[in-house]
Amino acid sequence: MQIKSSSNQVTITGNIKTIGDFQHIKSCIDEVALNNKTIVINIVDSISVTSSVIGYFNKLVQKDGKELQMLIGDEQLIQLIDDLNLISIFKARKV
Repeated sequence: MQIKSSSNQVTITGNIKTIGDFQHIKSCIDEVALNNKTIVINIVDSISVTSSVIGYFNKLVQKDGKELQMLIGDEQLIQLIDDLNLISIFKARKV
């Protein structure tokens, strides 16, 4: 997995599958969240997301008051987000 950020955008390529991936995502997004109310997360090609990442994103929205906009490249992942009833919370859409 690779992650890069620019302004309020975070782009993640590769599969999100380990605790190390979660820690890397959290660290990067925490830094972006310091200066931005809205965070755009572009998950280019991961087919799934770990529960720790989903929990972290939920905390950002529900507790920290951040607005997420998720751009998801994989149909399987957007279906997972939909199955978990998180489309509206994460403002997720397929790109």
